[in-house]
Formats: sequence, structure tokens, C-alpha cells
Amino acid sequence: MTFAGEVKNAVTTRAALLVIGVLGLQLLFIASYVGALHKPDPTDVPFGVVAPQQVSGQLVTQLDDLPGGPLDPRAVSDAAEARRQIMNRDIDGALLVSPTGRTDTVLVASGGGTVLADSLVRIIARAEEPRQRTVRAVDVAPASPEDFDGLSSFYLVVGWCVGGYLCASILAISAGTRPANRQRALIRTGVMALYSIAGGIGGAVIVGPVLGALPGSVWALSGLGALVVFSVGMTTLALEALTGIVGIGLAVLIIVIAGNPSAGGAFPLPMLPDFWRAIGPALPPGAGTWVARSIAYFKGNAVTGPLLVLSAWAVAGTVVTLLTAMRRKPDEATRAATGHGGSNVV
Repeated sequence: MTFAGEVKNAVTTRAALLVIGVLGLQLLFIASYVGALHKPDPTDVPFGVVAPQQVSGQLVTQLDDLPGGPLDPRAVSDAAEARRQIMNRDIDGALLVSPTGRTDTVLVASGGGTVLADSLVRIIARAEEPRQRTVRAVDVAPASPEDFDGLSSFYLVVGWCVGGYLCASILAISAGTRPANRQRALIRTGVMALYSIAGGIGGAVIVGPVLGALPGSVWALSGLGALVVFSVGMTTLALEALTGIVGIGLAVLIIVIAGNPSAGGAFPLPMLPDFWRAIGPALPPGAGTWVARSIAYFKGNAVTGPLLVLSAWAVAGTVVTLLTAMRRKPDEATRAATGHGGSNVV
């Protein structure tokens, strides 16, 4: 047989298409991560201004007109209200103008991202220079000393996401991408639920009692972890049920390539380009990272929306997985259950 013939036999059309798909994922990975993270600039950061009435409006306008538009300033009634809004995650920082001295205060929350907190202090310090005023920083929600740059929440959620799609991928590789029937689909869903509970508890214990990287309720983080793992796992199972082994690549595209760089982990959302800032909150890594930080540093505030996002992914994945199994023709399900359905064994 000629060399060309050997190549033709060794590399099937399906294999060639899969390799091309992997190349596409590789290039998208590079484009997404570098595109999102190569030049972090604060843009339209929600920011409060507490100042005497006679200068408040003018100061808000000045901060709104800063080059590059780093801030989205708004007047706040007093310091207590500014702290409350920061803890509720309505704003990311605030400037408290001293009515008597020449030193003002910048309230920040490094628990929401140390890089953003430091950037806000620098921005305000530069803005105050023409007025011959200085600033001091007060961290109202400080990151743990064991949580470098506030990244532990992000890496915790990334670990949960990895566990979710790897577990679903293993089920597909070992027992077929498409469940043979409704009962098998229910079994996979049950396995994913049990795995999610174990993964959620395990991750929360590691970052909490074991490493001391994150404060906050271990049980709240455990519940979040179970939801993150389950949402990612069921999404992966649903994609596999719809498209076969290609579903694993689609899960990587959604969770890893699109989700991780837009999660607000390495750089909080206000420092990301518009595209990644827009999609991040709608994907499991972004929603999970937001909730994890809220649990650890913001008394569990502002978590309803992100939890609904995670729940929507979990419900949609479960429904699609079950409906796909129920819609299979009886003869197809029989062949799959008896081992004659190719990749659809279980």
C-alpha cells in the first residue's frame, strides 16, 4: 500500500474534523484569554461620592470626565450609605471628601478584587492632585491575608467547573455520550448530583478549614460548589446528548474559553473589555466567582441573580438530557442498551 493510502486509512474524515475542531478551540483559547486579560483598564466602575452639597455635583462631573472613563460616579448621601452600598456590591468604592481638612478618604473593598481596589486608589489620588488634596485608603471588605489578590474565590470556582465537565466527560467516554434510555439518563443525573455534593463540600473544606484561604460559611460555600459542579456537569451531559463527543468540546468552549477569562477572577469585571464583561455574569464561572466572593467578604449580599444563573444552567442541562433520552426511538434505545449502538451504550 502506498504512503498516501496508509494516511487515508489512518486518518479518517471524522478524525480529521475532530483535529480541526481542536485546533479551532486552541486558537479561540488564546484569543479569548489574551483578548480579555492583556490590557486591564477600569471602565465605568460604579463609584460613590460623599461631599458637601456645594461641591458634590461638580466633583461627580469631574470624575465622570476623567480620561478613558474609568469611573461611573454618583452622589451618595453619607459615609454610612457609601459603606452600605459597597457591602451590597452596588458600588465598588467611594470618595469621602473632608469638609475641614485636605485629606480625603477612598473606601474600597479588596475582597471584590485587590487589583480593582488598588486601581481606584490610584485614580482618585491622581484626580485629587490638581486640587492639592491627598487621599487615604480604607478597606471596608478586606481580602484575607491568605487570599493573594483575592484570587482564591476564582480558583475555587474554576476547580468546581473543571470537576463538573470532567465527570460528565468521563461518563460519556466510558459509557457512551448519549444515554440509552430515560432510566440511564436518570442514573447519570443522580451520579452527577452525588458527585456535585462531594465536590462542593470538598472544595469548601480545602479553601476554608484546611488552607484558611477564604473566610465565610463553609456550608454556604459547599452549597454553592454543589450548584456550580452540577450546573456545569449537566450542561456538559446535555451537549453530549445533543451532539455526541463534540459536546465535550462545546462545554470547553462555553466554560473554559468563554467563561474563565470573563469570570472577573484575575481582573474584576469593570477591568475587562466590553464583550467579556457582558458575557461573564451569564456563564457559570462568572456567576460562581461573584457568589463565592459575596459569601467570603460581603456577608452573602447580592447573590440572587448569580444563583439564578447557575440554577438556569442546571435546570436546562437536566431537562435537555432527560428529554433527549426520552425522544430516542425504541429500536435505537434497544440497540444502545445491548451494546450495538456505537457510542450510545449507556
